[in-house]
Amino acid sequence: MLRVLFPILVIALSVYCLVDMSGTDEDRVRLLPRYAWAVAVIFVPIAGSLGWLFAGRPAKPRAPRRRPMAPDDDDDFLRGL
Repeated sequence: MLRVLFPILVIALSVYCLVDMSGTDEDRVRLLPRYAWAVAVIFVPIAGSLGWLFAGRPAKPRAPRRRPMAPDDDDDFLRGL
């Protein structure tokens, strides 16, 4: 069972990375050009895929943190007094 499952998982991971890579803008890819990541994923499937996921994908924009509102700045709170 493991002989079959492991190659299927490696192929699925590689296909996912290639599809994700093809939908990513060229100017947002990190560290290497997109074609170099594709070559790495195809010829070294596990290391190339993990490299793409952790080092090549564009960083997600972080949402700005909302600071807690002070009670005297909250109109609903002041109306309830």
